[in-house]
Amino acid sequence: MAQAWKCAGLRWAADGPVLTWVGGRRSVLARGKRVAFGVAEGGVRTCVGARGHACPVRAGVTGRSTGARCEECARLDRAHSVAADTMADDPRPYHVYLAWFGPGLVKVGITAYERGSARLLEQGAVCFSWLGHGPLMAARRTEELLRAALGVPDRIPYAHKRAVRAALPESEAERAAEIAGLHARAVALGGWPEALTPEPFRGVDHAGVFGVEGAERGQAAVAEVAELVAGGAIGGELVAAAGPDLHLATERGVVVLDTRLMTGWELLAAEGEPCAVPVRELRRAAGVQEGLF
Repeated sequence: MAQAWKCAGLRWAADGPVLTWVGGRRSVLARGKRVAFGVAEGGVRTCVGARGHACPVRAGVTGRSTGARCEECARLDRAHSVAADTMADDPRPYHVYLAWFGPGLVKVGITAYERGSARLLEQGAVCFSWLGHGPLMAARRTEELLRAALGVPDRIPYAHKRAVRAALPESEAERAAEIAGLHARAVALGGWPEALTPEPFRGVDHAGVFGVEGAERGQAAVAEVAELVAGGAIGGELVAAAGPDLHLATERGVVVLDTRLMTGWELLAAEGEPCAVPVRELRRAAGVQEGLF
């Protein structure tokens, strides 16, 4: 019987995206290479547990869940989380950043200083700039200041990010223009916490890293995987990768696979199998703008 591996998610390293597997195995993902796998007949997706601990009951989870956790493990995972505001005593310094995902899609966020730009790669930020750094609560207050005074959100759905990738501006300067202007407006605001050290605007562009820039840009995606299913398979040439998303050139056209849908499944190597998982048409960029403004 073929060896099955349980996916532990996608991570971004200095040289690009890497699929990780329970037990420590890693698969470096290089653009132009084929990525293919399937789910065994009769396979069941199980909860990935919380904070490094296995789910005690190995609860089943729906194929469409990007968290791959049962209700109890999801609660435990949020119970000690900076993102969920349940870890206010974290002594580490934090960065505040502005991230741009496409025209009209800008967010403010925070990330641990020691992580550098890893969080921005994980989120699929096409370009970003730091705003400042300081203690956690000072970073949080700055984030809230921008949300209240400038109307900048702290979350953008992945569906909106995917919808604009095929229509990004060609130059780095054009891609950085929105966050450059927003950075200037943010710096001009009063009420910044004294403990936060401001940082000048320095745009960092990931379009080339993701493969969505100029000559590096592959065909536009036409669909996205809705879920993996027992007995299903997907494979194709990797033409781009951004955040958790892999853009695979399949016989159906370029299909976006959110690798968060892979966690919790036991996966098998696949060869020439056709794309046999549920997919849905990718939203168009115009719909994103109409929905946000």
